[in-house]
Amino acid sequence: MGPAADSRLRPHAIEGTIPQPTAEQAATRLKVRLRRQHRIYDPARPLRLRAVLDESVLHRVVGSPDIMREQLEHLNALCAEPHITVQVLPYTSDAHAGLPGPFSILQLADSPAEVVYVEQFTSDLHLDKPTDVRNYSLIYDHLQTQALDPDSSRDIITDATKTHIDAASRPGAQLAELTVPLGVLSEHRRAELDELGVRWW
Repeated sequence: MGPAADSRLRPHAIEGTIPQPTAEQAATRLKVRLRRQHRIYDPARPLRLRAVLDESVLHRVVGSPDIMREQLEHLNALCAEPHITVQVLPYTSDAHAGLPGPFSILQLADSPAEVVYVEQFTSDLHLDKPTDVRNYSLIYDHLQTQALDPDSSRDIITDATKTHIDAASRPGAQLAELTVPLGVLSEHRRAELDELGVRWW
């Protein structure tokens, strides 16, 4: 969920999407994501965020049902902010241009130019050629058109939250939350990420 992810979800997402990440890779990715989220809450210069999320990310359990419940409640709170727009691309939208993977279109405060940011397994891409930016902008426009409006999107997020609340109440749900991070992360890697303020359960 990118900048919208809360502190409990990020370590699970990083460990789950990078095959055998080194401590340096995990720490670097986490620092970048923490920095981006800090900008969202910066009262002086809040980051203007427009996001289109595939509905599948609301239902895939990353970490545990309780972590997902907390993440979606956090996401719904962000939706209420005037500088943030979140739209959900429903399952009924069929195939779409965003299927190859996530991307971000960044506009820096001190420059009118836009840059496309693509996070990959082993490295990150920053594309600033006008043709690349234009093509990705067209893809985003299509995704935004196919997605639900912000109010309907919040309804879907709320429904998904209830599903995770029900799942978290089942026996054994909290045990999964305890064992996943400890089993995946090495002691050295946990220590490095602990220094960044990540809470582990």
